[in-house]
Amino acid sequence: MTKIDRRAALTGSLTLAAAGSLAATKAQGQAGAAREGTTLVTPEPLSQAPGFYRYKVGSLTVTALHDGFSLRPLDASFVPNAALDEVTRALAEAFLPTDAVPLTFTALLVDTGSQRILIDTGTGGRLGPTSGQLAANLAAAGVAPDSIQTVVISHFHGDHINGLKTGDGALAFAKAEVLVPQPEWAYWMDDGMMSRAPKPLEGNFRNARRVFGDIGERVRRFEWGQEIAGGISAIDAPGHTPGHTAFLLSSGREELLVLSDTANHPALFVRHPGWAAVFDMDWDTARMTRRKLLDRAAAERVRVAGFHFPFPANGHILREGSGYRFVPVQWSAQV
Repeated sequence: MTKIDRRAALTGSLTLAAAGSLAATKAQGQAGAAREGTTLVTPEPLSQAPGFYRYKVGSLTVTALHDGFSLRPLDASFVPNAALDEVTRALAEAFLPTDAVPLTFTALLVDTGSQRILIDTGTGGRLGPTSGQLAANLAAAGVAPDSIQTVVISHFHGDHINGLKTGDGALAFAKAEVLVPQPEWAYWMDDGMMSRAPKPLEGNFRNARRVFGDIGERVRRFEWGQEIAGGISAIDAPGHTPGHTAFLLSSGREELLVLSDTANHPALFVRHPGWAAVFDMDWDTARMTRRKLLDRAAAERVRVAGFHFPFPANGHILREGSGYRFVPVQWSAQV
């Protein structure tokens, strides 16, 4: 079983919800303020066109679904094994703000032609007013929630499981079977683990029970190394959480490596794979997992998708110096 790094827990592996929500609300307020000296008033909140993007992996149609974003204020705890000025320099080099890290949420819908499979469900709008756009973007993409037969979960952090239920507690995907990693279920749904866990993790345990507690009969647990649904195989990727899982989509000669939260924001953890992320429960295991999967992606030149990568959250990994570089795909209007 993956050990839990108590330093990581005590520095707030789950601070995204509160801090991100406050920062996102502040940013929205500033963006929506009236411009002095003009008659133009910017509406609040600002919004973009619908966020979905389709691409092919062999015969599979993959749709990236934007669930919004959150801003995580940057301090020394975000990358605990690197100096803060190194982290701010990496953000500046990527033309990103240096006082907060923008974290995007992107789920994936896989259409095999006979089955629709959703990989992760997003935040359910629980991480502030700029999150929770998955349902709207599914509708914009012309996909009814009841047409999704299978939901696959990578791990039990709230930004990946909260979208399983609507605000009133109803099932968001009423006809779907839910597939979860066995090691993840074994950890978060175990009362003994919950009683011994560091206090900062209590909220995660309670949230897992809120989401899964009354739907256990429709949840199927899968093991790593198996094909779990049409063309999707589960890859062991522990460290971020004990049962954190990546996925390989295969169709014909084409593949997509779904990194889940292996590398969080690529400007930091792809470029510097040895850095530890505050959200990772076991820093050492997470860094080994990160290098293993990034090495594979670079060596095999396989396309990757990352849950927190800039939308549409897919591209390629290139070895560069002691780390790697994320190369976004060329946006195409044609699937």
